Amino acid sequence: MAQEIVEAPLAGKVLNVHVKVGDRVTEGDTICTLEALKMENAIIAPVSGTIKEIRVSPGQAVKATDVMAVIEY
Repeated sequence: MAQEIVEAPLAGKVLNVHVKVGDRVTEGDTICTLEALKMENAIIAPVSGTIKEIRVSPGQAVKATDVMAVIEY
């Protein structure tokens, strides 16, 4: 199976994580919400598959390109 790495598009703080390891997601589903530049940004699944890893938690600060999740498809 292939894997898709979901990276933070910009630096910010994780507000919510909407999925857990083992969840099935469809392309376009919201994985987590990131606060950046005083705006809430939905981080969406770029592919349909199964969440294999979640590497962030609510309240965590992330930098641009930090890995947030891994989706196996």
